[in-house]
Amino acid sequence: MWIRRRQPGDSAAIVASEITSEATYLNRRALLQAALAAGVTGIGAAMWSDSEAAAAALKFTRNARFSTNEPPNSYEDITGYNNFYEFGTDKSDPAANSGRFKPEPWSVTIAGEAEQTGKFSLEDILKPHALEERVYRLRCVEAWSMVIPWVGVPLADVLQRFKPTSKARYVAFKTVLRPEEMPGQRYNVLEWPYVEGLRIDEAMNPLSLLAVGVYGKSLPNQNGAPLRLVTPWKYGFKGIKSIVEIRFTEKQPPTSWNISAPREYGFFANVNPNVDHPRWSQARERHIGAGLFNSRVPTRMFNGYEQEVASLYRGMDLAKYY
Repeated sequence: MWIRRRQPGDSAAIVASEITSEATYLNRRALLQAALAAGVTGIGAAMWSDSEAAAAALKFTRNARFSTNEPPNSYEDITGYNNFYEFGTDKSDPAANSGRFKPEPWSVTIAGEAEQTGKFSLEDILKPHALEERVYRLRCVEAWSMVIPWVGVPLADVLQRFKPTSKARYVAFKTVLRPEEMPGQRYNVLEWPYVEGLRIDEAMNPLSLLAVGVYGKSLPNQNGAPLRLVTPWKYGFKGIKSIVEIRFTEKQPPTSWNISAPREYGFFANVNPNVDHPRWSQARERHIGAGLFNSRVPTRMFNGYEQEVASLYRGMDLAKYY
């Protein structure tokens, strides 16, 4: 098995003092991969932690074409400040409350308007595809942002394998339902399980990514282990986590936040500084990790990916289809 994880019962929270800097991490990962290639085993825990050893299991190439040149946030930022309501509504809750979640073994159901459907292991879905790293901006509807080095496969590559029919106008996604492991699902914050969707042309856009890792490491539970969606030109709530079903549909599928508050959260959820949330402005954003006194910066249309995705919405009223 090529994705290695913490065992059930291990602590999910990562102490700040135990976080490896990006430069040190990259150097260690390179050394570890070289050691593994040479057949070296039994590397001491004093030199590499379990999580760092797991990083070597994700072999990938960097896709510079779709990666921003902006410096990524720290591993601590990315794994410690999250929206994942299945584990709680506070930003620190996912890291604190996801330790009992079991991300393996894992399977994904492919259903709906496609020639090939069924239940597939995560390995079967990913095996034909080479992993790549893409450094994407993340912009959340609460007006904060990060830059994250995701590892995954293009969503289009996965979907095309199952041969969607001409009736497949949308792609719907569903999160696992495990309230015994995901304490947030015991409360009626949202309708569970979490559901999301894309128009088929959005799903097939080269930017759309199915992520299995971050910073070269397997996705931590709090970041959507073992499989999540990344669409960098949309607000973060579109990035459904811990995916167990992908369904091709003819009609627009329901989405969790649109069900909960349709006036506030539309189906498309494109980053648009000209369309405010009913309770706050989206014109500016706060970059996580930039310091307490860092001023907010202007939000970019489509989160800065206008060149790649604007053609998807040509002729649409983006104030109406928000």
